[in-house]
Amino acid sequence: MENDDAAAKTRAGSDAASAGAAGGGKARNKSRGRPRSFDRETALEKALLAFWEHGYEATSVSDLTRVMDIGAPSLYAAFGDKRSLFEEVVLMYGTKYGSIADRALAEEPTARDAVERTLREAATSYTEPGHPHGCLVVHAATNCSTPEVEESLRDRRNANIAAFESRIRADVAAGVLPPATDAAALARHTGAMIQGMSQQARDGASREELEAVAEIALSIWPRTGTHTG
Repeated sequence: MENDDAAAKTRAGSDAASAGAAGGGKARNKSRGRPRSFDRETALEKALLAFWEHGYEATSVSDLTRVMDIGAPSLYAAFGDKRSLFEEVVLMYGTKYGSIADRALAEEPTARDAVERTLREAATSYTEPGHPHGCLVVHAATNCSTPEVEESLRDRRNANIAAFESRIRADVAAGVLPPATDAAALARHTGAMIQGMSQQARDGASREELEAVAEIALSIWPRTGTHTG
């Protein structure tokens, strides 16, 4: 919440001012020194897990300072406000956990192969231990009342769907898929499966159960136009 940021900033500034007044010149000199050091990447990873588990709106600045083990002044100095921190978190998530579709589209020879790989890897990634289940880009938007965050996450989800649609259209043009293939609907179906699998994983679905869902999803794909065997 934006009010959460404002209140935390006010408290941080008030605490710093009180400490300076009580400690005199020595305290003021100390305040000009370097802040307590911390590992930025480690702190960012902890913030990522907090946002992933609870979503953007439900994760407060006080929650973040607690899990990151830093004070509010250090958080604001290193990352800016809560929304700026979340933007960094989303970038880290995309690099470490969320590039499944990008890799599949770049490396697989057809759109269907890319979708199959995406769904199967999602079934594994969304349910593996060691981090919250599901997809951060899907879950963090739940009950989000910050328009900029909601829009940013929506744009990311829609960009994935657009990438699948572009690849499907290319396969139609190349004769890999039939001319009557509805590329937009097929891409939208893929997005719905990815987002639905994310929620199912959070609700307790196992990897095997999600793999079975992926198998059914793939069964609706049209037959290739160039297949003659």
